[in-house]
Amino acid sequence: MSDTRIGIIGGSGLYDIEGLTEKSGLRIKTPFGAPSDEFIMGKLGGREVAFLPRHGRGHRLLPNELNHRANVWAMKKLGVAWIISVSAVGSLQAKYRPCDIVLPDQFLDRTKQSASFFGRGIVAHISFAEPTCEKLRELLLKAARGLKSRVHNGGTYVNIEGPAFSTRAESLTYRKSGYDVVGMTNLGEAKCAREAEIAYATMAMVTDYDCWKADDAQVTVDMIIANLQRNVELAKAIIARVIPQIPDSLHSPCHTALNQAIMTDKRHWPPRTRRDLAPILKKYL
Repeated sequence: MSDTRIGIIGGSGLYDIEGLTEKSGLRIKTPFGAPSDEFIMGKLGGREVAFLPRHGRGHRLLPNELNHRANVWAMKKLGVAWIISVSAVGSLQAKYRPCDIVLPDQFLDRTKQSASFFGRGIVAHISFAEPTCEKLRELLLKAARGLKSRVHNGGTYVNIEGPAFSTRAESLTYRKSGYDVVGMTNLGEAKCAREAEIAYATMAMVTDYDCWKADDAQVTVDMIIANLQRNVELAKAIIARVIPQIPDSLHSPCHTALNQAIMTDKRHWPPRTRRDLAPILKKYL
């Protein structure tokens, strides 16, 4: 099994990837419960790929029902070293129009969730000042520009709890604070990916102006799906173009995130926790 497999997490509207060869489905059990769905394995652009629909096929899981630990643990078990996340977001600034792409480089947490593999006898504190992989983000930017899409490099993604959309007061507050897009899913993924030493980047597909904009004050699922469907084919095209460009070796600082993060002496790691975290900690065991 390759240790530089590429993971793709598909958001709303992206439930499959065309063009995969040697395609097969794979269900994985994890110590943290079940991932969102079975993984679709295959090759794309000459690289081994593992695709997971974030909300399950048929869109069955709410944002606050997502099991980020199970999803990312399974990716690590499969030898994934790079994750491209595709997700729907609302725009908080006029310059980000529906059907634009934003490649966030920062997150703001507005949830009650806590996504971490650690605890239960092992203490670790990852560096998270730069929560996405710059190398992977640059490759996505180049691929998107090559397809003449409207893409924006960098920005702050506000992660709200959901499943309700923002109130107008919340939306206006985020906008006036200078934040860029709002979504419900990506921060937990990014944290778990960093702890698992997987390079992670978000391709945020703008579907609406949230509710701060007076003429777009009623965000609806129909509006989101209509714009998302326009962007799904573009997202797939960007992924197909970027996959062959991703290094087939470990070139990101994300791949050594635990080097200075684990505080607990490994002689005291509980046996059960060692087993549960073996795919993540294997080079430290």
